[in-house]
Amino acid sequence: MRIGQYEVSESQSSVGTAITFLLIGLGAGAALALLLAPKTGKQLRRDLRRGYEDASDRLQEFAEQTRERAEDLRDRGSDLAEKLRDKAAPIARAINR
Repeated sequence: MRIGQYEVSESQSSVGTAITFLLIGLGAGAALALLLAPKTGKQLRRDLRRGYEDASDRLQEFAEQTRERAEDLRDRGSDLAEKLRDKAAPIARAINR
C-alpha cells in the first residue's frame, strides 16, 4: 500500500487497526461500566471495607482455632510419647541386663 511518498506494509496497517479497535473497545467498555454501575463510589468503598473487615475477622478466628488445635496435638503427642516411654522402660531394662 502506498500513502503519498511512503510505502506502508500490510502487517503494519493491520497491527495499527487492531490497536485502534482495542482502544475504542476499552473506552466504550469503561464508559458503559460507569453508566451502568449499580452503586456509587462511596457505597462501593464501604462495601469493600466491610468485606475486608469480615475477611480479616475470619482469618483471625481461623488462626486462633489453628493455634488451639496445634497446642492440643502437641499435648496429645507429648502424652503419647510419655506413655510409650513408660511402657518401653521395662523392656529397655531387660535388654540392658
